[in-house]
Amino acid sequence: MDLGEYLLRRLAQLGVGSIHGVPGDYNLTVLDYLEPAGLHWVGNANELCAGYAADGYARIKGIGALITSFGVGELSAINAIGAAYSEKAPVVHIVGTPPRAAQESGACLHHSLGDGNFRVFADIYKSVTCAQANLVDAVTAPHLIDTTLKECLRQSRPVYIEIPTDMVRAKVPVPQFPIDLSIPAYDEAFEDKIVDSLVARIQSCKRPLILVDGFTARFGVGDDINALVKLTGFPTLTTPFGKSIIDENIPNFHGVYLGSAGGAVYQSWVQGCDLVLRFGVLGSEINTFGFTAQPQPGATVAFDKYSVSLDTTGSIPVKARLVSINTVLSKLLRRLNGLDIPTPEPYPEDPFLPREILKSFPKALDTASIDQYSLWLRMSRFLQPGDIVMTETGTASYGGQSFDLPEGTTLINSSIWLSIGYMLGACQGASLAQREMIKDGTRPPGRTILFEGDGSLQMTAQAISDIIRNKLDVIIFVLNNNGYTVERIIHGFSESYNDIQPWRNLQAPSYFGALNCDASYPVQTESAQNWGELQTILQRPDIKEGKGLNIVEISLSMDDAPESLSKFVEYLKKRNSGQL
Repeated sequence: MDLGEYLLRRLAQLGVGSIHGVPGDYNLTVLDYLEPAGLHWVGNANELCAGYAADGYARIKGIGALITSFGVGELSAINAIGAAYSEKAPVVHIVGTPPRAAQESGACLHHSLGDGNFRVFADIYKSVTCAQANLVDAVTAPHLIDTTLKECLRQSRPVYIEIPTDMVRAKVPVPQFPIDLSIPAYDEAFEDKIVDSLVARIQSCKRPLILVDGFTARFGVGDDINALVKLTGFPTLTTPFGKSIIDENIPNFHGVYLGSAGGAVYQSWVQGCDLVLRFGVLGSEINTFGFTAQPQPGATVAFDKYSVSLDTTGSIPVKARLVSINTVLSKLLRRLNGLDIPTPEPYPEDPFLPREILKSFPKALDTASIDQYSLWLRMSRFLQPGDIVMTETGTASYGGQSFDLPEGTTLINSSIWLSIGYMLGACQGASLAQREMIKDGTRPPGRTILFEGDGSLQMTAQAISDIIRNKLDVIIFVLNNNGYTVERIIHGFSESYNDIQPWRNLQAPSYFGALNCDASYPVQTESAQNWGELQTILQRPDIKEGKGLNIVEISLSMDDAPESLSKFVEYLKKRNSGQL
């Protein structure tokens, strides 16, 4: 078969159903193989949105892909690939490159720097991808493709594949077997020692804690960790990045750990724990509230996908050899089932837990202005099991920490890269992945809901065009607070550099061609200036159903922000001024 067909068939075998990207003369012949491979071409308006969308798609489906052209296309996408690398989204970036002879001769071609160096962009990508392949030899190309795709899934990070135009139709053997995704050399005896140590520590601990972080979502062990939370009864917290991995209806779930921003009582309690089972760690200052939400290292057992790190206990070293978190958790659950697990010291009562606050929140609303504190709590009532909820960097990301999430909800935020505009592009990819998975029965029905700032929307507004082109079901709440509120409260509240050009956001569907869609794809826009108007919109059956494109613009004060953001800004100001 042709090499182009081989590459796309391998992607389809790994579960990719749609390819994002932008056509260019160096990748056009590759695109000819999409339809025969059974793949849907998304056709993005620009490469940055394509990269963000492939990332969002990967976070829901387990792997995503985009195709761009050499030079101009791949550099437009590199911000998105950096995001995928830092937050571990398995994205395959395929780049159509000039023919081999032109590269070897150093020809002065379009989309190059004109200096004859055709490796410069590939060299840049080495810093933001975990594996690279340049398909210049038909003999080695199939093996390179297979090993690169395997690394994408193994490390849950983006990879980079170059295919020169004259190699697309090169003949390669038809693959006889699926890609071998097994990881050799697991140390099963060592896994057993780890489980023995964990069981002993669980039975002897006085103040245990389970702390779940966002990379856990890449491990495929969410059900096992929820089972561990229920079985042990241990107090359980998540980081902002890890929110939604734990079923928030479990009685011993106590919300997002805010470190110093959450109060001295809770921070002191966590620091006094004698055992912390910490999963999928992301130690960024954003995710740990200025590094104040870090438990004591000596009490912490850190679980990664292929390792478990714990204090020296007998013959067990601090850094573990290669293990499988899936196997370790399965063995641990079997060992604990039926054992006498001591009753843990209770977590301090938290009257500010979203589910507790909501009990006393009035359901009837009036014409009062919408405020950040109440918005996120009240929006919890709009959410349904199976929803994908996405909160853009800024007030939305911090506000989303206050959601009381139904079981089976997926929350996506950014907790280290923080490129505003990411979430709108990622929303398109996530919605597409959700539709494919609902169709094949691998995901229950649900909606894709995005909370997007008015400033962030201006970064990637063309993603709305991609949503309409692919007729995706999306609900977008545009938070209009007249500019970059997150930047205002950090510095320069009234400075013009934190202002944005006012857009008519609700006219975006018309500009991006929604009027050309048939009646099967409804598009509706609404505006809420106060609580009463918002409540009326949220109670409408068509909005609740979430079919088609729904954009609801919510007016907020530009000096209003979630409390956790305001407290974190205090840390940022000290750090940026050199006081920390």
